[in-house]
Amino acid sequence: MVEIVRATELDIEDLMAVRLEMLRIVNELAPDYTFDDTLCSCSRDYFLTGDQTTVLAKDGDKVVGCASISYIRVMPTFEHPTGKRAHLMNVYTNQSYRRQGIARKMIQLLIDEAKERGCTEISLDATEAGRPLYESIGFRENCSGMTLALKEPPCTCCCHARAEAARKAAKDAGKSFCTESSSV
Repeated sequence: MVEIVRATELDIEDLMAVRLEMLRIVNELAPDYTFDDTLCSCSRDYFLTGDQTTVLAKDGDKVVGCASISYIRVMPTFEHPTGKRAHLMNVYTNQSYRRQGIARKMIQLLIDEAKERGCTEISLDATEAGRPLYESIGFRENCSGMTLALKEPPCTCCCHARAEAARKAAKDAGKSFCTESSSV
């Protein structure tokens, strides 16, 4: 039976392993792909010291999924009077465990925590495969935001190339290319 647990610093090796597994799958990387030291050390630091919560899905001692939520505070507005917002990311379930409601349970736990912490909005970046799940939970497209890349993506072989191609295709078709967002 799969159990959803809040990760602690004692889970750092499991957190890193499932994070890198997810990155390999999502970015269609070879199983023996070697990740950049900066990505690994910054990921480790994020899990250990970031203002975040990560949950793990465990089948006994085996980690079969994860999901993280980062908490950010911005200038309060009328729509978001606390200025407390969150960003959902790193949602992943091992292929053998998909379609069992595991990702939904992990996400719901994090949504509940965000509500308890006074957040007024949760944003996320969705893959096409994840979009139906997020929409069924209540996430909706929000085209009011924009981003500015301050550094060139480190590679053109994976998600960056696909994201740029999707942006270009949307622009060529006269449509906007949005990130996901939903108020909670």
